Amino acid sequence: MATIAIARQEGGRRRARLAQRIRANTSAITGGVILLLVLAGALAAPVLYPGDPLDMVAAPFIWPGTDRAHVLGTDMLGRDIAAGILHGARVSLVIGLVATLVSIVIGVTLGALSGFYGGRVDAVLMRITELVQTIPPFLFALAIVAILQPSIPSIVVAIGLTAWPSLARLVRAEVLKIRHRDFVQASISLGVPHWRIIVLDILPNTLAPVIVSASILVASAILTESSLAFLGLGDPNVASWGGMVGAGREVLRTDWYVATLPGLAIVAAVLGLNLLGDGLNDILDPQR
Repeated sequence: MATIAIARQEGGRRRARLAQRIRANTSAITGGVILLLVLAGALAAPVLYPGDPLDMVAAPFIWPGTDRAHVLGTDMLGRDIAAGILHGARVSLVIGLVATLVSIVIGVTLGALSGFYGGRVDAVLMRITELVQTIPPFLFALAIVAILQPSIPSIVVAIGLTAWPSLARLVRAEVLKIRHRDFVQASISLGVPHWRIIVLDILPNTLAPVIVSASILVASAILTESSLAFLGLGDPNVASWGGMVGAGREVLRTDWYVATLPGLAIVAAVLGLNLLGDGLNDILDPQR
């Protein structure tokens, strides 16, 4: 009973220290608030604008603030910009999160296997990783989307297949540090299956850097999706921040708000993710 009480007290102290670190980290709080606002806008989109955001709902080129029904104005086709931004947030967040999940599955799996087994397995997997890294990620994604035809699934696959190498190298380095620790060697000597050692003993100790990297990967995925949509390779059936910026560039000199407002949405989402990633790096760093 005394041991359980001590363990509970230690767990409580750890949680208190973690909460104190979070409260003291301005970067993490600011990034979290920005992301919550973006998420709230995405969730509110079907309620505030239940129709198709690609529908023409008013006269073209209504400037922001001049019509209460269209607070952010309309574009050259009479589409509501506020509706496009909020619905575009849903698309960007879904693509960013799912593509990052694909990258994490590939990167963590290859990095863990490479670091745990070493030898030929490590050599082969790292050569594959280096081969993928030699190809510019955006051009690789561009080629994949062009081949598969622009759609949300093809964009997710393209981003997921191009963003994992850096994560794989990070996980490999972490596994190499943990691989020779006593608790891992004890499990190996007891005949515990390797997959159990990797999943239950090693990977939980690599969560901190993976979580930090995941926030950066989501930001990169949003930027990549926006860039593809800007070039006309986004899903034509959904509203997209990049697609709105791409359409607005034609009237940038006369009606700058058409491209600027969705561009600011991209900046806000990416800034929030980067600030959150920096904050998490400080909070989860055991050296601090």
